[in-house]
Amino acid sequence: MVQSLPYLKESASQTAGPYVHIGLAPGAAGFDIYRQELGQTIAGADVPGERIRIEGLVYDGTGAPVKDILLESWQADANGIYPHPEDPRHGEVAPGFRGWGRIITDFDSGLWSFETIKPGPVPGRNRRMMAPHISLWLVSRGINIGLNTRMYFDDEDNSADPVLGLVEQENRRRTLIAKRTAPGVYRFDIRLQGEGETVFLDV
Repeated sequence: MVQSLPYLKESASQTAGPYVHIGLAPGAAGFDIYRQELGQTIAGADVPGERIRIEGLVYDGTGAPVKDILLESWQADANGIYPHPEDPRHGEVAPGFRGWGRIITDFDSGLWSFETIKPGPVPGRNRRMMAPHISLWLVSRGINIGLNTRMYFDDEDNSADPVLGLVEQENRRRTLIAKRTAPGVYRFDIRLQGEGETVFLDV
């Protein structure tokens, strides 16, 4: 006897099609349909904290830049507070801080970048403190399911971070560390496959 399910079946996975930018970031695809696109401002001009710029490239398995990646970022404010109801302190988040952004690679060079404020440390499971970090989600043609990773900062103490500690090989942990290249500027390249492949998280 076939048992009926009280919910709909999951649709088959599909790679992000050629219209992903039209749907999620139409301005980047040349469609001026919104007064302000969602995800453009992560931290308003008056949000307290160190203003930083993060930039990088996404490389495929052959070492070539991928030029049509869409990234989303999530982070806490400078005091380690997320603007989300699941954070018990979310009512204290800095005014004007969205904490979420949508970033498009440059279609010619593949370079991506965004400006925000440097996050503070945040409590994780069992109240263990996590080092300052930004969570990133990547989607592109050829990727069936969006890839999740994290970006830490090379000028912070990351030694006790519980998530980094789960990565057994120390050389692979380094794939999650952004390098400060100038005052207020960090470089974070992501490698999808091959030598130096970035650690992706199953979340």
